[in-house]
Amino acid sequence: MKTYNKILSALVLAGSLTLTACDESFLEVSPNDRVTLDNFFQSENDLRAATAGLYNKVWFDFNDKFYYGLGDGRSNNLYAPYSDYIYPFTDLTETSLTGPLVSAWQAFYNVVGQANNTINNIQQNSKNVTDEQKNVAIAEARFMRGTAYWYLASLWGNAILIEDNSVLVNNPIVNTNPRNQVFEFAMRDLEFAAKHLPATVGQAGRLTKWSAFAMLSRVYLHVSGISDNPNSGLRNETYLGLARQAAEKVIEESGLSLVGNYADLFKVENNNNKESLFALQWVPNGDYGVINTHQAYFANGSEITGDDAAWGYYTFASYDMMSEYEREDSLRRKATFMAYGDVYPEINKANGGYLYEKATDRCNVKKGVVGSTKDTDGKSSRMNSALNTYMIRLAEVYLNYAEAILGNNASTTDAKALQYFNMVRARAKVPARTTLDYQAIRHERRVEFAMEGLYWYDLLSRSYYKQQEVLNYIELQDRAHNGSYTYDKNAHTLEKSEETTTRPVNPATAERLLLPYPESEMVQNPLLKMAPVNYTFTEERITDLFN
Repeated sequence: MKTYNKILSALVLAGSLTLTACDESFLEVSPNDRVTLDNFFQSENDLRAATAGLYNKVWFDFNDKFYYGLGDGRSNNLYAPYSDYIYPFTDLTETSLTGPLVSAWQAFYNVVGQANNTINNIQQNSKNVTDEQKNVAIAEARFMRGTAYWYLASLWGNAILIEDNSVLVNNPIVNTNPRNQVFEFAMRDLEFAAKHLPATVGQAGRLTKWSAFAMLSRVYLHVSGISDNPNSGLRNETYLGLARQAAEKVIEESGLSLVGNYADLFKVENNNNKESLFALQWVPNGDYGVINTHQAYFANGSEITGDDAAWGYYTFASYDMMSEYEREDSLRRKATFMAYGDVYPEINKANGGYLYEKATDRCNVKKGVVGSTKDTDGKSSRMNSALNTYMIRLAEVYLNYAEAILGNNASTTDAKALQYFNMVRARAKVPARTTLDYQAIRHERRVEFAMEGLYWYDLLSRSYYKQQEVLNYIELQDRAHNGSYTYDKNAHTLEKSEETTTRPVNPATAERLLLPYPESEMVQNPLLKMAPVNYTFTEERITDLFN
C-alpha cells in the first residue's frame, strides 16, 4: 500500500495556502492569482489577509472528527458504537491507522506549516508596514503554531519542531524533539503572542492578547505537573504561579464576561461573543474544508437539519457522562445532550420548536446542533452548521484560576478562587461551593465543557503528576457498557441497561495515555521510532509579560 508523509504534504500544502483566505467578516479576502510575495505585504490589510486562513482551513481535519472523537470520545463523555471515528478512542483501541488520528496529525502540521510560511514571508517580504504591524501578524501565526504544538505534545509527547518548512522538505527524515521542549516551544510562541497581540481588534473573531494569556493559563497549568516522576503528586509552583497570573490578567483586565444564558453560547447568532477567546471561524455555506461539519454527525434526524445529513442517532452521551450531572444542572445538560421530552424553540422554528422524543434509551447530542437553514437565517446548509468551534472561552480561564490557586493543596477556601469558580456555577443555576478541591474542579470542567473537546486533556494534565490515579479513574468508567440507559430528566434518575457490548476495551496503561504515530509517518521517517534529540532554541524566553 502506498504511504504518504503527512508532515511533508502538510508543509507543501502550507505553501499553496499562504496567499489565500476565505470566509465572511475578516476572512472575506478575494484570492488574487497575480499576487506575489513582492507586492503582497505592503499594508496592514495585506498582513491581515495573510493570517486569515489560519482561522479555519488548516484546522479542518482536526475539527471534522478528531476534536470531539478524541476530546470527548476518549474521555468517555461520548459513546457511538457504530462510529469508527469515536469508538476506537472510547475503547482505547485506536491504532496508527485510525483515520481521525492520521488526519489530526496532518492538521496540526498544516497549522505549523502555514504559520511558518506566514511568519517567514512577513519577515522577508514586508514593505511599507511598521514593525509593530508585522509583529501583530506574526503573533497571530505564532499563537496558532503554539496551540498546535500544545496539542502535539499532549497527544503524542515527542514531536518534530519546525520553524523553517524548507529544512524538512529538503530532509524529511529527522528525529523528534522531547515532549518537554515541545511544550516549551508552545509556551514561547504563546508568550510572544501575549506580548504583541493588541488588547482590542476591530474585527470580531480575531485573536487578542487576552486569547494568548488565556491559552497560556491552560498550558502553564498542564506543564506545572510535568517532572521525571509521573506519580510525584506535586506540581511546579513557578508554573502554577504563572497560570494564576495569566488567568488573572484575562479576568481582571480584558473587560470580558460570561454570556448570561449558557445555551446561547451555542447558537449561530452568538458567534464571537464576549466569552469567546479563540474560536475557529467557519464559512456559512462555504466550500468543503472551510465549513463546520459537526451538526451532520450529531443531529439525530433530518427533521432537525432539513436535509439528509443527520447521522447522530447512535452518537450520544455515555452512561458515565450522564452520571456526572447534578440534579440541579438541567440547563447545561439540556444545552449539551437531549433527553426525552426536551423542547428546543430554536430548532424547527416554523413548527413551534423541536420536541425530542427520538429515544428513551440514550441522550443524543445537542451542543453543535443548531437547526436547518430556515432556523439560522440561511447560515446553515448541508453538513455545515455555521457555528464557530470554541477552542478556549472565558469560563475555562475562571476554572484555570481556581485550579492554579488550589495548586498542591488538598482544598482551598480562597475568596477569589471561589468567586470565579462559582460564577461559572451561578450561570448554570447550581448551588455555590464553599470549598474547592480537585474533584470539584474536575467535575465542573467536565460538565461545563462536555462536547467541546476538552475533557481528555484535563485527564492528561492530571496524569502528569498523578498518573496511577488517572489510570484507575479510566478503568472505573465502565467503558465496556454499551451505553444504553434510561434517563428521566424530571426525576433525574438514571438506570443502566443490562446489555453489554461485545467490542473489546483495552485496559488503561501509561503507554495508552499517548497516541501512536501514524503508520505512514513511521514508514517514511523511521527516526520517529528513535529517541528524541534536543532542540536548539534561537531566541530568549520572554520574561516581562506580567510586569
